[in-house]
Amino acid sequence: MNGARLRDLAPEQALRRLELTITHRLDGLLQGDHLGLLPGPGSEPAEGREYVPGDDVRAMDWNLTARMTTPHVRDRVADRELETWVLVDATASMDFGTGRIEKRDLAVFAVAAVGFLTERTGNRLGAQIVHDAGTRRVPARTGRPHLLGLLGTLLSAPRGQGGRGDGSLGAAADLLHRTGAGRRGLAVVVSDFLEPVDTWERPLRLLGARHQLLAVEVVDPRELTLPDVGMLTLVDPETGRKRDVPTGRRLRERYAAAAAGQRREIAAGLRRAGAARLRLRTDGDWVRDLVQHVLAQRRVAAAAPARPTAAPPAPGGVA
Repeated sequence: MNGARLRDLAPEQALRRLELTITHRLDGLLQGDHLGLLPGPGSEPAEGREYVPGDDVRAMDWNLTARMTTPHVRDRVADRELETWVLVDATASMDFGTGRIEKRDLAVFAVAAVGFLTERTGNRLGAQIVHDAGTRRVPARTGRPHLLGLLGTLLSAPRGQGGRGDGSLGAAADLLHRTGAGRRGLAVVVSDFLEPVDTWERPLRLLGARHQLLAVEVVDPRELTLPDVGMLTLVDPETGRKRDVPTGRRLRERYAAAAAGQRREIAAGLRRAGAARLRLRTDGDWVRDLVQHVLAQRRVAAAAPARPTAAPPAPGGVA
């Protein structure tokens, strides 16, 4: 799907095309009541099992432990209704793209994938949109009209004017942690994460302490390597500063090394924050990348050791 053409369409046509792309390509894979991006605990009691190192001691089932004479914990199953919050970076650095689409379009696609795959069973979706001038909050509600309204807001959002202002990913994550849903849900942060890691790592870690946390890292290839095009004019979208640089071999090598180091630092910060990381590129197939992430999560879950139930077998071996 071409982001530029999508924005040239009427809002209703653009949203319809986006919905069809997601439901046709993802619906068969991600079946179930909840979006299968992150395995994790719910809040309703389920089966008991023997304690293994690393289990949360708050899940100890003392009655079952007394009966079985060995430590046991009780697993949890997901609630019937899932509340999802998306934190979307719409600052000036997202108004960039040398691939097939811009980073801001890719952010809209990521939010749409989460929204269309969670709204069908009455799940609630809320959002916080970070602009250069501040943060806009969209309350969590159910229903397709609410989702289409949110996506329309993202598609029609004005481009960044440069200058950080009051818009900050870390401040928005902290605000979502303090004012978001009171019970555990899914939090999805969509950004290029180009702000200093120490400004957003701790707020994301606090957010992940309450919710399952997915970080969607949006990347453009020119943020990783420079082309060999002679003299190149570079513009910082956040500040508007310009600089002419010769793209010789040594500069391209230093740029690639610095960009790789920056991405390693971002990945380490997200890992320390406890977030699952999904990277989407403007020159790639975002649906394929999303599918590969889901399949990888399922392989990890399938490879986990089996958890035997604590209840003894019924007489005669009948369950």
